[in-house]
Amino acid sequence: MKYSDVLNDMRRALQQQPDANSAMEVAVQILKDRIPDYTWVGIYLLEGDELVLGPFRGKPSPHTRIPLGQGICGAAATAKTTIIVDDVNADVRYLACSIETKSEIVVPIMDGETVLGEIDIDSDRLAAFNSDDRELLEHVAALVAQKVSSKMRKTVTP
Repeated sequence: MKYSDVLNDMRRALQQQPDANSAMEVAVQILKDRIPDYTWVGIYLLEGDELVLGPFRGKPSPHTRIPLGQGICGAAATAKTTIIVDDVNADVRYLACSIETKSEIVVPIMDGETVLGEIDIDSDRLAAFNSDDRELLEHVAALVAQKVSSKMRKTVTP
């Protein structure tokens, strides 16, 4: 499996989606299906001062709403930057979801300087994420942002 192939497939699949919701569903499904170390894949959208869980694949999460600044998800959204945690048990910010989770990557979904949401991925393997994962997921976040920002413009425009 090559990340470039996953990204090319993602581009094609997202272009075919009629709206943001279906695009997010497809994005999490492709990532979960194609990358074995991605044991939980979800997208949170920013609503006010909270990240609200949207489409996900994996075990249900008790964290359906996360205030900005809380947990690794809240930290990534607040800092507007990708965060990779090699060992979640060694990071005090981690909000435990599953005892199997060992590492996490959180990638903000941005429209310019505005945080729209984020892609959150857990792995049951320590140090599962590297610069290739970061690059892939930042590209995916940009593709998802195009769909999500157009959805937000439609809901704001009369």
